[in-house]
Amino acid sequence: MLYTGIAWEFLPQELGFGSGMTCWRRLRDWHAAGVWQKLHELLLAELHAAGRLDWSKAVMDSSHVRALKGGPKRVRARSIEQRRAQSIMSSPTATASLSPSA
Repeated sequence: MLYTGIAWEFLPQELGFGSGMTCWRRLRDWHAAGVWQKLHELLLAELHAAGRLDWSKAVMDSSHVRALKGGPKRVRARSIEQRRAQSIMSSPTATASLSPSA
């Protein structure tokens, strides 16, 4: 689901997992509860205990791990305009009316 781009509502119910919305809610709840992080840590611990990890071939990707001491901090872009632009959605003097008499 997460990698193929198929919409949750198209998840085949024949798989026996319930509706796509149910699967989405479970994934969301498990993520919030830290289930995936705990599962990952348990798997790493078991592989380490069995001597099955080769850290010389480990790869770290910045899209998954935040670089705390990374590049320069972003600065907010300064506006070149002296004042804010007027909203085109509303006017301080005009009022809208839905009644036919207005």
